[in-house]
Amino acid sequence: MYAVVRRYEGVTDPAEAGRQVNEGFLPLLRQVRGFVAYYWVDAGGGVMVSTSVFQDPSGAEESTDRAADFVRDRLASLLPSPPQVTAGEVVAHS
Repeated sequence: MYAVVRRYEGVTDPAEAGRQVNEGFLPLLRQVRGFVAYYWVDAGGGVMVSTSVFQDPSGAEESTDRAADFVRDRLASLLPSPPQVTAGEVVAHS
């Protein structure tokens, strides 16, 4: 499995960002081949973190492309700074 973690800082409205991610982005992400799980976390202080898990690296890469498009098209005013993206193979899980 492969995971992608995105950290967004300076989020202007975490509740609205969460609503739009849940209603708009998550359905798009579920269509990506190899989708396993997705989490959107409000870390407080204008920081939000997403974690996407896929069966293979191609799904993880596609999720990064879809996230960039979704943020650009729908969330630019809520997520004004580009995310810090970390991706890699999952080496332990339960």
